[in-house]
Amino acid sequence: MLDAFSRVVVNSDTKAAYVSGSDLEALKTFINDGNKRLDAVNAIVSNSSCIVSDAVSGMICENPGLIAPGGNCYTNRRMAACLRDGEIILRYVSYALLAGDASVLEDRCLNGLKETYIALGVPNNSTIRAVNIMKAASIAFVNNTAPKRKSEITSGDCSALAAEVAAYCERVAGAIS
Repeated sequence: MLDAFSRVVVNSDTKAAYVSGSDLEALKTFINDGNKRLDAVNAIVSNSSCIVSDAVSGMICENPGLIAPGGNCYTNRRMAACLRDGEIILRYVSYALLAGDASVLEDRCLNGLKETYIALGVPNNSTIRAVNIMKAASIAFVNNTAPKRKSEITSGDCSALAAEVAAYCERVAGAIS
């Protein structure tokens, strides 16, 4: 996993050049937006249980067959596994947001996830739907627009961070499909 600083150093090193120009400006922006990034991660992490349980509930409401006998969320064990997987995915999305880099998400969460879900018979359309619900909720928390759950955050435009969260969630959905 490379954080924003390591990535710039590695890129400069491969070019045998000093860190300067656009790389240095990108780091300055990363530092200046650091408090907003930390607030965004904190908003997601502080509300992760609600985000995941709402996503799983929404997925089930749209497809009640999941909790019927034979459904992938039927029995407490399968429901617990579904909630656990949602928590794991959201945790790695928050790690990627904190680092400003998707490599930790790719390496430790998405690598082999599709094959695992296929082997377990997990329906990818339901999983993708749950990820999309988590994406919408996470973006609402990053933008501080989640209804009845406003938090104290650093002022400023968080649209770039919201877009970053969206991109990480879309990577998850893409890896599953």
